[in-house]
Amino acid sequence: MLISAELARQNMIENQVRPWEVLDPRVLDVLATVRREDFVPARYRNFAFADMALPIGHGETMMKPTVEGRMLQALDLHADDRVLEIGTGSGFITACLARLAGEVTSIELHADFAETARVHIAASGANNVRIEVADAVRGFNATDRYDAVVVTGAVYSLPERFRAWVAPQGRLFAIVGESPAMQAMLYTRADDTHWSEESLFETDLPYLAHAEPPRRFAL
Repeated sequence: MLISAELARQNMIENQVRPWEVLDPRVLDVLATVRREDFVPARYRNFAFADMALPIGHGETMMKPTVEGRMLQALDLHADDRVLEIGTGSGFITACLARLAGEVTSIELHADFAETARVHIAASGANNVRIEVADAVRGFNATDRYDAVVVTGAVYSLPERFRAWVAPQGRLFAIVGESPAMQAMLYTRADDTHWSEESLFETDLPYLAHAEPPRRFAL
């Protein structure tokens, strides 16, 4: 069983993630070390290493491993970085961020997700993670600014409040737009008023709560 999991993990990295232009050795090492299968709901455990999004409840999914790898690589995290994650979900990305950065604060809307993620993240050995239960779009107010902000659910348009949480020289990763053709975007803050942005790839994810497209009424 253990051997099968390790072979499947290496297959995921070498045949899915690496060919998707994820070449940062730190990211590949994290994906090889954090046990993705421990964060997958039990009924989908056999699909833990498949190149597919996996349902986790509340209409949400775990990202494909390829998307996870590209996201982690784009953030270019350093050992002393402070990270804010919007959407803890299963906790797998949180655990990966914890190995790449110095400190991770993760915001999760659903209390059951937060509790399960805490257990799995602690079991992974990470002790630099704090999870808060809050609505990041409407209710959470960050008191600090972060070197990186990671949005793990899609947004129709990027809320301005998310930008306010990014420190100068910091990065913000978000998947923006309208299904089924959303853009994975990396925003880099030069200073208090200037930003650059880069479209990385196209994908499709469930929206964060309260970040969906506006309703359209047809006559």
